[in-house]
Amino acid sequence: MATREQVVIIGATPEQSAGLPRPLFNLLSNIHVRLVLSHLTVIVLAMALSGVLLLSLIEQYFLQETQNSLLAQARITAQAIAPGSSAGETSNALSPLTNAIQQQNNANLYVESANTSQLAQSNFELDPLMDVSIQLGAQLNTHIRILNAAGIVLVDSQETGVGQNLQHDDLVRQSLTGEYASATLDGDRMGLAFPVERGGERVAVVYLVQPLNDVIAVLQDLRWRWLLATASGLLLSAGVGLLLSQVIVKPLRRLTLATEAVAQGNFDQQVVVNTQDELGRLSKTFNEMTVRLHDARQMQVDFVANVSHELRTPLTSIKSMIETLRDGAVDDPEVRDPFLETVEGETNRLIRLVNDLLLLSRVDSRGLHLQRKPVELAGLVQDVIASFEAQALNPIRVQIPDGLCVSADPDRLAQVLINLLDNAVKYSPPQRAITVSAEHDGENMARVSVCDEGIGISAADLPRIGQRFYRTDKARSRLDGGSGLGLAIAMALVEAHGGRLWLESEEGVGTTVYFTLPMA
Repeated sequence: MATREQVVIIGATPEQSAGLPRPLFNLLSNIHVRLVLSHLTVIVLAMALSGVLLLSLIEQYFLQETQNSLLAQARITAQAIAPGSSAGETSNALSPLTNAIQQQNNANLYVESANTSQLAQSNFELDPLMDVSIQLGAQLNTHIRILNAAGIVLVDSQETGVGQNLQHDDLVRQSLTGEYASATLDGDRMGLAFPVERGGERVAVVYLVQPLNDVIAVLQDLRWRWLLATASGLLLSAGVGLLLSQVIVKPLRRLTLATEAVAQGNFDQQVVVNTQDELGRLSKTFNEMTVRLHDARQMQVDFVANVSHELRTPLTSIKSMIETLRDGAVDDPEVRDPFLETVEGETNRLIRLVNDLLLLSRVDSRGLHLQRKPVELAGLVQDVIASFEAQALNPIRVQIPDGLCVSADPDRLAQVLINLLDNAVKYSPPQRAITVSAEHDGENMARVSVCDEGIGISAADLPRIGQRFYRTDKARSRLDGGSGLGLAIAMALVEAHGGRLWLESEEGVGTTVYFTLPMA
């Protein structure tokens, strides 16, 4: 059995797979070229469709008018042959153009007969028609033949077909049934057969054939003009397409270069925004993205540095105390006990730091699961304050209406309040009051505030409050064990509940922290 071998080319390029030569593939891969080609394709399709429809309508119009002209000539000829015949009954239905042609032809139609008067007196006998000669003027070159009821040619304006039997001609056969017939013959002539009746009897057929040379010439001229207009339109469209595509491609090229630079780690890229269209909005969004990437990169660097510093300080302290104890201080209770207390305190501080980092990590990854339920704010705030009053030197006032409930996780909400009250106590002089208040803000949200009369925050530091590991008083907060994560954790927990947290502060006057929560 014959087998068919399949050859697989490793590393085949897309253009090879598509069967396109590489230069053509590269050319079509250029968006500049594709935009121009798409623009020209639309122009070609529009011009082709409009040209076909227009030329078809013009051709039908000319053919219809030629038919009307032949019909007018046939009626005039029938009237000349048999005055008073039914040929003139529908002449009022002719179009204005046909009437004009008829009026012109009346002046150029001559019926010469040696015995015309005898025809009028002989009840239209066909034999005298043998001597009838019909001539048309120069305006319309029409071949006129007059046939008897049997389809025999009696009169031929070109004197070439007298005596010929045209009974089997389609137009003649249809006209012999009592209706006139017309059709295009061989594509370059139009024929019309018109029955002549007198006294209810079909006595003759007028058979007219007119060349369509003028119509063909006009249509040919129109086609050439249409082709010339199409070519001119394509050239103009190509120029306009190049300009338009350049307007589109130039910003894209700038964005491409800037994106490549960002991919290499350079987040300082900014592109020029010159328009307000989609490309302008894309450029503006790119600029905002690079700013955020730069800030995120800086935050990442600062975060790693801060975490390293926060971990290094207690670990260094613990290591030095352990070494001191190992060198013999462990046997001296006066030295050993304070050292062990310090080691325990630093260890607890490390545990709090690690727990805070894990909490922030879960919030960032949306892995924090909240146990929401209706929480009465007044009762929860009183429980939190109870843990502060024993150690705080500041009176804490509560201004929360009874029955104000929010939908929240009580443990996480208590953690938010603890962090905010802890900051208020740390940065407030003794005996300065701290006020916790809450109210309904009219948007199905409750607004809670923690207000102190402490040292306040400078205008330079206020925008950075809430950033992780950021402290306004680094020396004091480190001695007090603060890591700069309290407000960041509070902000993250509030946002996880669907609210927001913000600060208002004036240096030397105090700080007020606001946050909102959805009503229960």
